[in-house]
Amino acid sequence: MGDSKGNLVTMAKKAVLVGCNYPGTKAELKGCVNDVERMYRCLTDRFKFQKDNITVLIDTDENFRKPTGANIRKALLGLVGGAEPGDVLFFHYSGHGVRLPAETGDEDDTGYDECIVPTDMNLITDDDFREFVDKVPSDCIFTIVADSCHSGGLIKKEKEQIGDSTKNRNEQNREAQFDGEQKREGRFGFRDLLSETVHDAVHDAFESRGIHLPSRHGHKHHSEYNKEETVKVLRYREGEARNRSLPLSILIEILKEKTGREDIDIGKIRATLFDIFREDASPKVKKFVKVLVTKLESNDDGGFLGAIGNLAQQFLKQKLEDSGDSSGYLEPALQENVSSTHEVYAGSTKNRVQDMGMLISGCQSDQTSADANPTGNPNNAYGALSNAIQAILSEHYVPMANRELVMRARKMLSDQGFTQRPGLYCSDWHADAPFIC
Repeated sequence: MGDSKGNLVTMAKKAVLVGCNYPGTKAELKGCVNDVERMYRCLTDRFKFQKDNITVLIDTDENFRKPTGANIRKALLGLVGGAEPGDVLFFHYSGHGVRLPAETGDEDDTGYDECIVPTDMNLITDDDFREFVDKVPSDCIFTIVADSCHSGGLIKKEKEQIGDSTKNRNEQNREAQFDGEQKREGRFGFRDLLSETVHDAVHDAFESRGIHLPSRHGHKHHSEYNKEETVKVLRYREGEARNRSLPLSILIEILKEKTGREDIDIGKIRATLFDIFREDASPKVKKFVKVLVTKLESNDDGGFLGAIGNLAQQFLKQKLEDSGDSSGYLEPALQENVSSTHEVYAGSTKNRVQDMGMLISGCQSDQTSADANPTGNPNNAYGALSNAIQAILSEHYVPMANRELVMRARKMLSDQGFTQRPGLYCSDWHADAPFIC
């Protein structure tokens, strides 16, 4: 970023680093905190960040602030809210990602929210990240590295520079050839999981509307797998890797444990998140609840608790009946400004004169990212994208453009046997700007 004479102007370099290993849970990962530790050293040693300007949130050490949804949101708001033109802002997240299916049953509901998964399950959505980026002042760079599943869509409506919709025919052919080589050699990368991910997405979309389809595992209802499903473990060229995509069944099981309720399932997730976290819930979740309230108030019988047409409304109806104080219970949602249901379903449509956000994703929005552990020792575990970035930077001491970094990471991960495809989402100017510095 330059001044009127073209000189580089940097007022401050500030960062928030988040690592969620979810220790002791069925969602447990091994490499996320290691990713944060390596990035911390990289920022201080290579990019000359001051330690006092780096906020670290991890869930494996009591000496650090926990990466809860409220704490992550507070750290991000502090990062962008205190920014000045010329500042360099950086956010690195290593942990689970999840895709929430549509839950309203409305025909105009656009479906999935891509989310990161804080250690307390207080999800932060792609629309939330859009709002964080929109708060960044002009002439200020905000770089996000998301080493999680479904991370390709993490900044809502960000321009895709490198990703599935921009790849050419030759790239598709190369990827098809690589897939064939994997199968012939008996190796399994993360594309082997993709077909299952797509199947689950379609299955969940129907389940969210109350249509129960047979599972590929049998004819059980989705919720019956809660105590059987775990984070999937696959093999890649150098060893074992876990999937950084949190299965909906595990998310639901953890929410059941938090609430003591056994009736939580797809269709009630957002309402449950509001019930648990209230004021600290995602603004997207609170807006969703406000729309439900509007629907309840508009029922033909005029009653606030009239007939309900879907699971989320049923859940909210019961909570309001139990609370005895509907206005107090709903206050965090009612305070949200909602201009239309489209805003809740599809996000804000406001025009952006300048977009200062830049996302490097671990994979595409419909893919999973790997939590690799080549030696079996958790001290050596890492996120595949995070490790690739560190390896590339260690070999290149001159500034590297974001576009080049992502293309090199794609090749490195492919060479290592991973089939997740990192993406780059930003303005044209940011794509060719140097990474961080």
